[in-house]
Amino acid sequence: MFTALGRLVVRRTKLTLFVSLAVVVLTAVLGSGAFTALKNGGFDDPSSDSARARVILEKELGAGSPNLLLVVTANGGDVDAPEAAAAGRALSQELTTTAGIDEVTSYWLLGSPPPLRSESGGSALVMARAGGSEAEVEATVARVQDSLEGDRGAVTVQVGGSAAVDAALGHTLEDDLVRAELIAIPLTLLLLLIVFRGVVAALLPLLVGVAAVMGAFFVLWAFAQFTDVSVFSINLVTALGIGLAIDYSLLIVSRFREELKAGYDPKVATIRTVESAGRTVVFSGVTVAVALLSLIAFPMFFLRSFAYAGVGVVLVAIAASVIILPAVLALLGHRVNAWRLPGLRRDAEGGSRRWAALAGGVLRRPGLVTGTAVVLLLLLSAPVLGTRFGNPDARVLPADVAARQATEAAQRDFGYEALPIVIKGAAERSDIEAYAQAASRVSNVTEVDTRYGTWAGGQRTAGPGPEAERYATDAGQWLEVVPAVQPISSEAENVVHDLRAIDAPFDALVSGSTAELVDTKAGITSVAPWAALWIAVATFALLFLMFGSLLVPLKAIVLNTLNLTAMLGAMVWIFQDGNLSELLSFTSTGLTDVSMPLLMFAVAFGLSMDYEVFLLARMKEEYDRTGDNETAIVSGIANTGPIVTAAALVLSITFFAFGTAGVTFMKMFGLGLGLAVLIDAFLVRATLVPALMKMAGRANWWAPAWARRLHEKAGIDETGGTLSTTTGPAAREPQRVG
Repeated sequence: MFTALGRLVVRRTKLTLFVSLAVVVLTAVLGSGAFTALKNGGFDDPSSDSARARVILEKELGAGSPNLLLVVTANGGDVDAPEAAAAGRALSQELTTTAGIDEVTSYWLLGSPPPLRSESGGSALVMARAGGSEAEVEATVARVQDSLEGDRGAVTVQVGGSAAVDAALGHTLEDDLVRAELIAIPLTLLLLLIVFRGVVAALLPLLVGVAAVMGAFFVLWAFAQFTDVSVFSINLVTALGIGLAIDYSLLIVSRFREELKAGYDPKVATIRTVESAGRTVVFSGVTVAVALLSLIAFPMFFLRSFAYAGVGVVLVAIAASVIILPAVLALLGHRVNAWRLPGLRRDAEGGSRRWAALAGGVLRRPGLVTGTAVVLLLLLSAPVLGTRFGNPDARVLPADVAARQATEAAQRDFGYEALPIVIKGAAERSDIEAYAQAASRVSNVTEVDTRYGTWAGGQRTAGPGPEAERYATDAGQWLEVVPAVQPISSEAENVVHDLRAIDAPFDALVSGSTAELVDTKAGITSVAPWAALWIAVATFALLFLMFGSLLVPLKAIVLNTLNLTAMLGAMVWIFQDGNLSELLSFTSTGLTDVSMPLLMFAVAFGLSMDYEVFLLARMKEEYDRTGDNETAIVSGIANTGPIVTAAALVLSITFFAFGTAGVTFMKMFGLGLGLAVLIDAFLVRATLVPALMKMAGRANWWAPAWARRLHEKAGIDETGGTLSTTTGPAAREPQRVG
């Protein structure tokens, strides 16, 4: 297959490039629509009680928790002063008539109830609910901010709440994406110039990376026509698309130049490159896609989106690397070495002498190297044991973002977000009152509001007020529990568990951000073991089919798991525990976003296997040729070490660029994956893999008789057998160059 592909590219070079250019332009045009088709959110399980309650509140009861919070501060210090009260009433009336606002609860329109006034009396709260689709809600938020936010004479208005935070997240991500590209692309080009020592060769991987990203945006746009896709997947597409395409291009271009140096005609060199490096790229990409595919099993569309985005960008990167790039190389021929940079000296032939020397040093002390590396990785992994999970809230935004400041001011001065509880089925007044009384006794509950009044500490503290009727419609009833703790916290989770444990003659569906967190954890916990099993089994099968060994796949899975645990431990130490928070400009919440470790593990596991295939393919090629284990190890490290480390540096630059993001969990995503790539390339692949392979000896490539027979029938010959020396049916002798 790869020989045929190489020959097709060589014979139809210009046609291949013309069709490829047309496809890239078309996908770029269509893919540009992805930015408006993607959605925020997606962190919850749509089949959970909390999600069902939210849908019932919005669709059937026309109610629910407010998603806009206006903190109105009296410039004179008293919200009940005549000027401030008049301004408060005016802005409340204006908000009521704003398009897209379904419900308004205002301190000044409800007779000045104390819960909506701060303890100092200097500020008051106006709550609203913006309805409609995500795009409609975002448009409503913009209208409210444009017309009401800021200084209004007697009062100053801040706009916060979940809808304002979501809108701010979208804008911040757009800025993050532009900044990351401005950082990553110049640095990547500089590194490629150093690696290839020539302008033409250095530009090729970057051009392939751009083509891969354009194609991946099209994939996202296409999926968004049929299902929900998270806006956060754009960052993965950009980082992974550029990184993988450059990784694969490094391997392709390096092998092509190696074939030219060996004296082969450019067309023959192209075919041989597709047969060898192209084959490695395809199966390396498949291992990445297999790991990312595990995310599709989770119910949250935030995680599923990364499966769509990740698999899509991997396939596009593979296609660009084994079709477009070989066609360009065939057209360029020896001109791939044009515009050489002076002053940059190449290593001696046959690979990097420094890497060969490093491999030789590792092989002399394999036990010491293994022990040292494992201890270091275990030390990095230790913080994982203290991981505490949570969902994102306003604190993931930069501290100077207005929506975050307003949301935090509302929580600080007026209490925390209420937990709506939907009452399913018929319920008598006495049953609802009994439930409210029991709920008000739950630890860390401030009060419970119902259509029949307010309860606190097991006692009825107030009768129904003007706002009480909002808790009942012809379609059903609901109530609200006001907690005394931060919504995203273990104490708040205990509140949800205690509320759900109350015995009632009706179904009580608890909603709100805390309940969503509880349900998200449950959804992830139920699926994660199966996703991990899929990754392990599929990876083992692929590596066995490639190399015919039982030990090599097992070792790869164990080492990857150890590497990624170390990366997660470092991220817990930094982001959950707050170390380096000032340096990296983020606010530590004491929690780790529940979805990010899964996402980072899947992506990093795939990338680690990517480099594993690069390295093992060359080792296996040399072992099959010589039958000597140590020679194969040294040759594999010497020939792939420069490529793997260069690829890791390029990919880590891309990820670290996204580590400059303003959104905390995307910062964690970029820094974590960048760190994982570097640990894998410089510690695991450069030291642990050769050390363990030295200790295993010939057992590296051993398999029982039944497994050998299976590999002979179904296995993949990674080395491609005897590489081509012809460009077509007529044989040609290789043309020696220089």
